[in-house]
Amino acid sequence: MNKGELIDAIANGSKLTKADAGRALDATIEAVEKALKKGDRVALVGFGSFSVAKRAARVGRNPQTGKEIKIAAKKVVKFKAGADLAKKVK
Repeated sequence: MNKGELIDAIANGSKLTKADAGRALDATIEAVEKALKKGDRVALVGFGSFSVAKRAARVGRNPQTGKEIKIAAKKVVKFKAGADLAKKVK
C-alpha cells in the first residue's frame, strides 16, 4: 500500500474527503517526526510504538572487495508492533 492508497482507505473509513484525509495523514506523520526528533517515544495502543535508538559505530566489510570499512554511529527509528497488530498479522 502506498501513500495514495492509504489516503483513500482513510477517506473511505472515516467519511472524510480525500483532501482532508491527506491533510490528516500529513499532520500525523509530521507530529510523529517531531516527537522522534526530540527523542520521545510514540505509542499507539494496539498498533505499536515508534522510538529512536542509537546504533554504535562498527567495522563492516565491503562485499565486493572484502576490505574493512568504518561505519559511523547513528540514530535509527525502530518500530515495535503492538499485541493486537501482531495477532491480526499472524
